[in-house]
Amino acid sequence: MSRALRWLLPAIFVLTAVAALAGLWPADGTSYPLTNFRGEEVTINARGLYHWDTVSMVAQMQANDLIALVMGLPLLAISSRLTLRGSLRGRIVLAGTLGFILYTYITMAFGAHYNGLFLVYVALFSMSLFSFVMVLMTFDINALPSHFSAKLPRGWIAGFLFFAAAFLTIAWLGRIVPTMAVLPASSLQAGGVAGTPALENTTSMFIQAMDLGVIVPVCVLSGVLLLRRHPWGYLLASVGLLKFLTLGIAVALMGLNMARVGVPISPVELGIFLGMAAAGAVMTAILLHFVREECS
Repeated sequence: MSRALRWLLPAIFVLTAVAALAGLWPADGTSYPLTNFRGEEVTINARGLYHWDTVSMVAQMQANDLIALVMGLPLLAISSRLTLRGSLRGRIVLAGTLGFILYTYITMAFGAHYNGLFLVYVALFSMSLFSFVMVLMTFDINALPSHFSAKLPRGWIAGFLFFAAAFLTIAWLGRIVPTMAVLPASSLQAGGVAGTPALENTTSMFIQAMDLGVIVPVCVLSGVLLLRRHPWGYLLASVGLLKFLTLGIAVALMGLNMARVGVPISPVELGIFLGMAAAGAVMTAILLHFVREECS
């Protein structure tokens, strides 16, 4: 492990703990309704770190905070320790964990209403990005396939990644496309579109942009490359599986937390994300089982 990573990983651990605990810290306040500039009726949280965010957004962000505490930080600590000992499995898990932290704090830096931890979110976004790249650079890509058993169920793993990509594409386009129907010329005051999705206090669908622009292509590419036994397929698929393990659990918790505070949720989407979390856990365990520390 490089000297830079030896400094960056502990800093990421500490700042992630600070951000997550601050987000979950209880505070007094009374939520209140508000009509935003688009005419959308929202409910402002009005308490704690996420004072200016809506109740719906806070339910989602606090679910992410909880996952970061109970899953992200232990995975980061364990995988860092194993990586220091030269474990290939440790490096694979470390890359996936850093991908989770990177995704989480990109969304916080751009999606959370401005608060006192903004620079912490930016620092985590930056440090996890460069750490993620540095960890990927430590793999001997050409030799990587020889570290996986020939019995690795590549077809099942690729199939799961294709399903995840298809589900995200259908789910997000299902929210976006209906807003793009052109209205008659007499109705162009609203910008010439049929409407906007429920954006609440955000300016655009930044999560959908990240998923459709990065996550979906990576899933498709990693699945195709894995089926072709390409070295990058093994690495990208490993990162993708850990991503959907954490994503599935986080979204499931988001849905449950939203339901707890009275925000309507889609039972179908919630069920699929729960299934993706379970499948991601199984596939990740299978993949790590078939990793060999020494080349075959």
